[in-house]
Amino acid sequence: MLHGNVYRSDSTPPTSRFYEQGKFGRMFPNLPPFSLASPSLREALMKIGERNGIMDAQDDVDKDPLELILNPALRVNNPDNPDMTAGMTFLGQFLDHDMTLDITSSLEQQVDPEMIQNFRVPTFALDSIYGTGPSGSPYLFDQSVDHGMTTLLLEPITGSESKSRDGSLKYDLPRNSQNTPLIGDPRNDENLVLSQMQVAFIKFHNNWVTKLKAEGLTNPVEIFLEAQRLTRWHYQWIILHEFLPKTVGQSLVDDILQNGRKFYHWNNAPYIPVEFSVAAYRFGHSQVRPSYRVNFGTNDSSQIFALFFNDNLTNPVTIDMRGGSRAPERFIDWQTFFDFGDGRVRNNKRIDTKISTVMFDLPGMPENQPQSLAQLNLLRHLTFKVPSGQRVAAAMGIPALLESDFADLKPFNLHNRTPLWFYVLREADVKADAKRLGPVGGRIVGEVMIGLLQGDNTSYFTQDPDWTPNLGSNGNFTMVDLLKFAEVVSTL
Repeated sequence: MLHGNVYRSDSTPPTSRFYEQGKFGRMFPNLPPFSLASPSLREALMKIGERNGIMDAQDDVDKDPLELILNPALRVNNPDNPDMTAGMTFLGQFLDHDMTLDITSSLEQQVDPEMIQNFRVPTFALDSIYGTGPSGSPYLFDQSVDHGMTTLLLEPITGSESKSRDGSLKYDLPRNSQNTPLIGDPRNDENLVLSQMQVAFIKFHNNWVTKLKAEGLTNPVEIFLEAQRLTRWHYQWIILHEFLPKTVGQSLVDDILQNGRKFYHWNNAPYIPVEFSVAAYRFGHSQVRPSYRVNFGTNDSSQIFALFFNDNLTNPVTIDMRGGSRAPERFIDWQTFFDFGDGRVRNNKRIDTKISTVMFDLPGMPENQPQSLAQLNLLRHLTFKVPSGQRVAAAMGIPALLESDFADLKPFNLHNRTPLWFYVLREADVKADAKRLGPVGGRIVGEVMIGLLQGDNTSYFTQDPDWTPNLGSNGNFTMVDLLKFAEVVSTL
């Protein structure tokens, strides 16, 4: 979960705006940091984000993973979001990895966001899937088909037919002998749902290749480019028409499209604001459940349920959803995560300041490092000198939350200068019934994501804004449609 831990020697970052493509910058360059860095402040942030602290949902992770899902008494601090299904968390994580990759910043030293290279091109172009294409990233492509020019590589999961309800063969990312995935972004193997979502996008592309060949295209270069374009555009449609309306609200999406972006601007090409990457877009960490139904097995008695993470396990193959391994039962049945209309879908957790307990003991973290995702998120506010939520709200002309809304932060003297990530989560709870982001968090996320589409001269938004999906129904296209076309949905 920690994306980058190489020490750097940079000192206090300047308060200016950066406009070059491929860098991080600031949306509000003139705002001061939420607080002056000090040992006591670091200690306070560690306390706020610690296990059994004010952000810990206090899940009983020693209970059976199924009971954590079904027993309301065990998920008091993990209430259902009736407007969003469980899969949206992981779609959001997939989108994050398509936008940003910082492998150089350290939690220990303040850094200049303008000097941090974003190794992910800040567009929704699926370079996490395609890398640099068949010539630049040949290891991503199946060399047995069209000389490696059209089709992305996958590997079958041996024995998965005996574990799936309909007897279908399941697929995994290609891996080397040490189970390291051969993909454009290794972070997309952080957990099982994410790696299987990567599989779905790969199969979505490959099925476009098959369809285009059936329609008469024969030139491998033309086939690849057209399959890539169609894959990207359908994916971008989902971002604008499904993910963002559910995450920030349709009215805010409409306002940004009709009246323009108010705060996210650039001169040359889009950049990634730290207010977005360090704070607002990390709302998804609040949506993670302690456990999930991984798949439905061969019958109701063999369904697989698992904790999302369990750092105490030595063999995570069946009872932990971390990535990095392959086994016959390690595949996702998507009916749990997206709504296929069969009554099997589960809801997301609401967006608030309670984080599932499994996220407070991350697998593989060194003993001398913070163990909690909440601690890591809060400490990055010091690293990047992120402004407080209250100051960002004022800069936007939005009434800030009341100090009483942060009574739990008063002992830390952060009730009126709140780290932006915590502020965004509390704002969603107070202003949007925890179903979506509030006005500050929603504005940051909405403007950046729409801005990235508007700033990409290859997106459907700029090339053909009147385009409608080739797939789906009634002029719309959703993740359910994508998963169906990718043929990754078991018959239950």
